[in-house]
Amino acid sequence: MNDFKLKLILSLLGGVVFSFVFIVLAFALPLENHKVFKRAPKSVLEKVSYSIRK
Repeated sequence: MNDFKLKLILSLLGGVVFSFVFIVLAFALPLENHKVFKRAPKSVLEKVSYSIRK
């Protein structure tokens, strides 16, 4: 009977830890890609730099 209780406790603890890992992953991983809008180049140097990068 003691061995059965130990197996029951360990399986419940394993299930809780396994579920906790997926809950943490659900909050840690983003679902959508957030686009970052860059400001338009204002000076001539910024425009040249922007055109070289493209």
